[in-house]
Amino acid sequence: MADSGSEKIEVDRRTRRRLMRRFWRTARGFWGRKGDRRAWILTAALVTLLLTNLYLSYRMNVWNRDVFNALEQKDAAGVLAQALLYIPLLFFSVLVAVAALYSRMTTQRLWREWLTNHALDRWFAKGRYYHLNLVKGEHENPEYRIGEDTRVATDAPIDFAYGITSALLSAITFIAVLWIVGGALDIEIGGTKLHIPGFLVIAAFLYSLFATVSMIIIGRRFVRLAEQSNQREAEFRYALTRLRENGESIALLGGEKEERAGLTRTFNNLLEAWRVILHQYMRTTFVSSTSGFIASVIPILLCAPKYLAGSMTLGDVMQAASAFAIVQTAFSWLVDNYPRFANWSASARRITSLLASVDALERAERRGGIKQIAHHARASDDADDKAALRLRGLSVTLDDGTGVVTEAEVDIAPGEKVLIVGESGTGKSTLVRAIAGLWPWGEGEVVMQRSSKLFMLPQRAYVPLGSLRRAAIYPLEADAVTDDEVRDALDSVGLGHLKDRIEEEGPWEQTLSGGEKQRLAFARLLIHKPDLIVMDEATSALDPESQERLFALINERLPNATLISVGHRPELEAYHERKLVLEHRPGGARIIDDEYLTIAPGRGVALLHRIFRRNQAAQATGDAPASSARVKQVIEVPADQEIAPKAAARSKALETEKR
Repeated sequence: MADSGSEKIEVDRRTRRRLMRRFWRTARGFWGRKGDRRAWILTAALVTLLLTNLYLSYRMNVWNRDVFNALEQKDAAGVLAQALLYIPLLFFSVLVAVAALYSRMTTQRLWREWLTNHALDRWFAKGRYYHLNLVKGEHENPEYRIGEDTRVATDAPIDFAYGITSALLSAITFIAVLWIVGGALDIEIGGTKLHIPGFLVIAAFLYSLFATVSMIIIGRRFVRLAEQSNQREAEFRYALTRLRENGESIALLGGEKEERAGLTRTFNNLLEAWRVILHQYMRTTFVSSTSGFIASVIPILLCAPKYLAGSMTLGDVMQAASAFAIVQTAFSWLVDNYPRFANWSASARRITSLLASVDALERAERRGGIKQIAHHARASDDADDKAALRLRGLSVTLDDGTGVVTEAEVDIAPGEKVLIVGESGTGKSTLVRAIAGLWPWGEGEVVMQRSSKLFMLPQRAYVPLGSLRRAAIYPLEADAVTDDEVRDALDSVGLGHLKDRIEEEGPWEQTLSGGEKQRLAFARLLIHKPDLIVMDEATSALDPESQERLFALINERLPNATLISVGHRPELEAYHERKLVLEHRPGGARIIDDEYLTIAPGRGVALLHRIFRRNQAAQATGDAPASSARVKQVIEVPADQEIAPKAAARSKALETEKR
């Protein structure tokens, strides 16, 4: 068990080092060729202000000596002169401090902006933000990592660099002051005379070394605990966000008690993490506070023998005490900043873990570790190929290679309406996402016509923040569509009651019902006018009549668009010309049936549905109408039409494959 624990600690240590190297490799790009030009200007300004502040600190130290010497000698003119000298020293010290704060915070803001944009670009590239939700790894709660962890990861290093440099230069400067002012200490112990040169410098170094080593030993678990606390914070915020986004469903199901219990468990985990880190804060505060109190007394006690012997003036003692405090503060910089350093290290590793997960996906794809579906555009000069979409040996898999759909071979003609059906879990939604380019893992090819425009309607329609107009035209630019076009689209899909509110901004995600969101998605479809439409249960929240009107609207407004739909409702067959049937097979679902439907969609669908309903009602009373035979003739496609030979040939091929 001990060996296992030590091995885990060693692995964790190596991982931390690797992530920190990865962080600096990325973060230093802010000062590189692709970074911000202002970075070096602000860095030079910070160095200049730091040196100026160091000079002013030295002048304040000298002023401290002179004013106490004047007081000791009861020199009124000298005290007045020092009081007048203090005014410009104070003015320039405050001015430099304000300028340094502005430069530091501006650098932090620009660095955070650069790193956030870099992380967002990597996260959004090639749909990685979607793919990372489908794979395991250290990238949970990416919104917290990009938002909060990036802020901490860029704020602290600027303060650390400024603080360390200031501490180093202050230590060098005031060690010289201590050496000159304090001189040597001659003491006699047991009859032996000791001569200790620079005794104040030695005392400051030994005391700071003791405090620093104590802090490192006591706070060695701080980094890991801070990282754990940050993760608990992210989980709690995510739980609250999820509750807000799904408030309506929770309210309808009466799940408040269960959700409250879940939030309590998550929050208790957060409180437990804070309880553990609280004890760590208490220990580190004990060391830092003790160090601060003792540091102000030690130089006075050490200088007391020489002052009482008359070899040091009161001004020399106060100057030495001030210099000792500055040197001790410089040496104890780690003691004072260790908790913040731990928080920074945890945040830097969390944002780096997200980038490393993206790196891992890209490396696996480049090396062939994760096979990817190829998407191609058909050459425009290929006159023999008229297909709107071709699936060539398409196999869809999970990121670990587990098969979902295998060996799909399908040709879809322009304007064709195709329905994909099958039992739940056969991979229908995954297949259409692979066609749309969202699902990357698998083999084979998806070939589309060059310059064709694809538009996907998922079951849960996305409503972006902002106005209803933005939601209707998303993701187009605001000036790409006129207000009249937006109003017409909303009116056409049954949202006419909202057409006068298109500029109104509000929580439309919560305001619109599920059916209204799906209508809004169809309005978006009419505005975009795509060549290829992919639907995944896009009408599941609509009643049959509304569904019928929207499919009729597609036939009317987009008659040449190719449609691929996923659905479970039997009546969906009325709006499609062709049906692909998926069925579970070892190694992944397969298309076992590819048939042309006998119902021709169009404006007559509504009439046929009414006839069917009357026919069913009559059958329920035992009085079937004599017109049922005529209805059958209407919905059957004559054998001499073009669709019949296609269906016969395709059915024959499938029967041969089955045998």
